[in-house]
Amino acid sequence: MRLIDLSVPLRTGMPVYPGDPEVDIRPALTAAEDGVNVLHVRMGSQSGTHVDAPSHIEDGLSALDQLPLDRFDGAAHVVDVRGLAPRTAIGADRFAGVPEGRIVLIATGWSAHWGTDAYHGHPYLTEEAAELLVARGVRTVGIDALSVDPTPGETLPAHRVLCRADAVIAENLTNLAEVLDARRAGHDVHVSLFPLHLPGADGAPVRAVAKITEPQP
Repeated sequence: MRLIDLSVPLRTGMPVYPGDPEVDIRPALTAAEDGVNVLHVRMGSQSGTHVDAPSHIEDGLSALDQLPLDRFDGAAHVVDVRGLAPRTAIGADRFAGVPEGRIVLIATGWSAHWGTDAYHGHPYLTEEAAELLVARGVRTVGIDALSVDPTPGETLPAHRVLCRADAVIAENLTNLAEVLDARRAGHDVHVSLFPLHLPGADGAPVRAVAKITEPQP
């Protein structure tokens, strides 16, 4: 068994979605002066690798702490859509083989552009693709890009389909190529996306981790 970190590091000045709060992480107390080291951490709920709760896009939908914990942990199916041109729509045909009820991770390869302007030009889900995933019982969708919708986005159709089905969305994942390699080698993939416990929150940063194991005989 081995673990793969799917999370980007949280750092001052790191990329954020346009208009979101900037990330500021600096010492609040130091061992030299105060006897302990404590960081002051200031960021938005959608900073770094994070999950969106349904309430992210619409009042009245489930907040983060109202969701069952199994939304954030389970067997994963990885869909390889690498090689697409910037701002390409990912259609429903790409998800024809998705098993019922799995966590679905979408590997666009766009994490290679993290920290550059090109990161905003990521591929994105069509509304029809989101509808197909919901019909398959998928309630957790992750992507190695800034959003499942285009950036910048106004109507957020993929978000709305998924969130209205009480699904969660994980964004800004990384290292999915390594997960794909493991899956193609016949290994099982289990993913954990547990967020901070923030009552009433629209989302929160996560330490996303894939557990890779050999299949049971």
